[in-house]
Amino acid sequence: MCNEAARRTALGLMREDFSQLKIPLRFPEGLPNLGEAPHIRITDTTVIVRAADGAFEMVQRRWSWLGPASARGPGRPVYNFRSEGRRFEGASAEFGRGGGGRCLIPLDGFYEFTDAAPGAKRKDKWLFTLADTAGPAWTGAPDARAAPGLFGVAGLWRGGVDLGKGMTGEAFTMLTCDPGPDIAPYHRRQIVLIPRASWTDWLGGVVPAADLIAPTPAGTLHVARVIS
Repeated sequence: MCNEAARRTALGLMREDFSQLKIPLRFPEGLPNLGEAPHIRITDTTVIVRAADGAFEMVQRRWSWLGPASARGPGRPVYNFRSEGRRFEGASAEFGRGGGGRCLIPLDGFYEFTDAAPGAKRKDKWLFTLADTAGPAWTGAPDARAAPGLFGVAGLWRGGVDLGKGMTGEAFTMLTCDPGPDIAPYHRRQIVLIPRASWTDWLGGVVPAADLIAPTPAGTLHVARVIS
């Protein structure tokens, strides 16, 4: 499952991109400092977008919270979350006792790993980005101002979760579903990518999750092997 992603799009471009989709953003905690590192890994902090008080806000939260401990040891990071059979709407129990809701994670790339070739010491690493041939519902209407290649990952944020080292707070996870044709050769699951035309529907929390969550259509993504 996805445990590394990329977000190279500048904040200004992301802000314009959301605005063009009728999702004006506010920043209740100030403008986020995105830094220069494009890679986002488990426990890193990155931006998410969520509905709040009839508007939409962008905040920075940690990717993953700790699951419950067991006899096998301490809880593992919950960085991916199965979407099948879950509602993610209304007073859904999926939000947890500390509250929470749907969120959208803006990214422009994510990585998957496959078994290493014979004789190789490392697994093969593959980068997925939006393909140039993706339809308008996925790429948005042609506009030179739009952030190139930005897509939204369906996520769930929770409050009052275990962040480790005795800390609690808010964190998010990425939802997963069966893989689409572009991803199936590389992994048995995929993170849920919401088409741009449905970003508002997802964030609004009214449209049933089952109507929005689906494998990504063929030809949406471009895949390239990462040479290290």
